[in-house]
Amino acid sequence: MARPAARTRARPRRRRTHAERTAETRARLIDAVVESIAELGVQRATAQVIVARAGITWGAVQHHFRGKDGLLLAVLEDSFARFAERMRDIPPDVALAERVGLFVDRAWAHFSSRHYRSTFEILRNFLGREEHRGGDWRDQMQGAWDGVWSHIFSDARLPRRRSLLLQHYTVATLSGLASTLTLEGPGAVLPKWELDLLKDTLIRELARAD
Repeated sequence: MARPAARTRARPRRRRTHAERTAETRARLIDAVVESIAELGVQRATAQVIVARAGITWGAVQHHFRGKDGLLLAVLEDSFARFAERMRDIPPDVALAERVGLFVDRAWAHFSSRHYRSTFEILRNFLGREEHRGGDWRDQMQGAWDGVWSHIFSDARLPRRRSLLLQHYTVATLSGLASTLTLEGPGAVLPKWELDLLKDTLIRELARAD
């Protein structure tokens, strides 16, 4: 008579660390903000809507972000972290035209994303208000963007002021194109030549010696 197969004892599930639980809670809240704003708009994405979507209490928001302002700032920081991650493996030692092409294509993938659209709504409707204009978040975001730019185009010999103007021009162009597509509605497609024009401009300007 065959002997019954031995039962395999299930391995106990590993308990998550406090840091892992914190990261998961923060990520759920940030995702809830992005999705709520994308679907409802920033005015209707209330605190009640956000916590209901995340399945988390408002007390958790206060604990992790000190309230809605802190949560919205965290969404902005997360958006830039996603942008920086897209740029992380662009090699700074290949031909300028190749770097510019990779940079613009990946930047456009970010600016045309659902995540960025929600981020832009936060910038336009909330953090543009008078009471938030004195904060240091603008300098932090500018510094982070400048860090990515300076790494990829480290060989550019432009004066500092012109480099910053070129960065601003790039952001304004990409965000403007993204806004235009949003206004045109679902199914709108950006003509390829518009990104090509931005690439040509950056190649020409970055190649200048002075």
